[in-house]
Amino acid sequence: MAVDSLESVAFVAVPFPAQGHLNQLMHLSLLVASRGLSVHYAAPAAHVRQAQSRVHGWDPEALASIQFHDLDVSTYESPAPDPTAESPFPSHLMPMWETFTAAARAPLAVLLETLSATHRRVIVVYDNLNSFAAVEAARLRNGEAFGLQCVAISYSLGWLDGEHKLLRDHDLQFLPIDACTTKEFVDYVSRAARDLLDRGGVPSSGLVMNTCRALEGEFIDAIAETPAFKDRKLFAVGPLNPLLDTSARTPGKTRHECMDWLDKQPDASVLYVSFGTTTSFRVEQIAEMAAAIKGSRQRFIWVLRDADRADIFAASGGESPYEKLLSQFTKDTEGTGLVITGWAPQLEILAHGATAAFMSHCGWNSTMESLSHGKPILAWPMHSDQPWDADLLCKYLKVGFLVRPWEKHSEVVPAASIQEVIEEAMVSDNGMAVRQRAKILGEGVRASVAEGGSSSKGLDDFVAYITR
Repeated sequence: MAVDSLESVAFVAVPFPAQGHLNQLMHLSLLVASRGLSVHYAAPAAHVRQAQSRVHGWDPEALASIQFHDLDVSTYESPAPDPTAESPFPSHLMPMWETFTAAARAPLAVLLETLSATHRRVIVVYDNLNSFAAVEAARLRNGEAFGLQCVAISYSLGWLDGEHKLLRDHDLQFLPIDACTTKEFVDYVSRAARDLLDRGGVPSSGLVMNTCRALEGEFIDAIAETPAFKDRKLFAVGPLNPLLDTSARTPGKTRHECMDWLDKQPDASVLYVSFGTTTSFRVEQIAEMAAAIKGSRQRFIWVLRDADRADIFAASGGESPYEKLLSQFTKDTEGTGLVITGWAPQLEILAHGATAAFMSHCGWNSTMESLSHGKPILAWPMHSDQPWDADLLCKYLKVGFLVRPWEKHSEVVPAASIQEVIEEAMVSDNGMAVRQRAKILGEGVRASVAEGGSSSKGLDDFVAYITR
């Protein structure tokens, strides 16, 4: 492909403003920029800053290959998360999402028109929750849109055909969106779908998927055969996250202090515990979790932080509700583990040889990051697509241990139950077997993005298609 042909194509990423979504489109943008395309990343100012400040696994200078654009949106509420809310879904982010969807369309349209006038083709890759971006791309004489599948493609098969043979054969349970979110969010998604239909139901040309054939090959093939996708392109290009080798230290690079602690631990001896950026736990549940971690006597790194606010840079103020409990816990477990109450270098922790397993909410980002580094997951799904991911891990891929079934999501899980799963994962014969399966699966995932692998070819095919 000639360089001038690449430069005449503008690639515009339009992420949904939540960390896991910002992150995936940032990784894809960096990958596409490394292929020589003109890459633009468009989001509200605070979320551009969030995506830039939290990206890791890349050379910091790589960000210079992307042009960032602030989508000017009006101010929105940024309330604190409510751990006592009836649903674990992060409803405190709804005011921001509502404002974003209403206000981002106009500045995006201006940006796309500007790029359309100076480029042969404008390719808009938008988070599937941002269907308005596909509408705006369709208005251009030279525009084309692709959705980014930020969740497992197998989850979409549940949407399209809940009785599909793949689901039945593996006892995979698809839960409708209203079972795992809130009525408010369902209404929000429904309004966006109606808006798309009212504007002609503009379909994207296809999907770019953060997955690989080693994990979801059967599901990719099944989706391709459905009426909704028979005329659309599917490009599996995942994992989008960088694959790290922490045995190679970068001279002069500042590391998080937890990495120096990990260096001193035996191989495959540490449990990593983290529940992402949208999870809030009641104090009672944190107390049970602390008792389980302490009682298991396993080495650990536990990331315990509040869920993100809508604007992560706004001052939060106030004392953490976990402060008193943590003070005693850290004394009781000194020398055995670390508690991190801020941002943690998750990719580096998962890539480290001392890390054995990951207790997680099963968000797709965390799932891909863990599996790409060969680490099994202690599954504790919280909301949205996470119950599906837990099922996929435990029943289909067989690299997961279920901590808490979804149907008990409103209950406090007792310490004894949590400790039992930790001990199974870390010290039992079955745990060893599952960890070995995860290691082998991780090798398959890594091979996908290596030269000649299916995802590497998928990215080549995508770039070739959009620059045709």
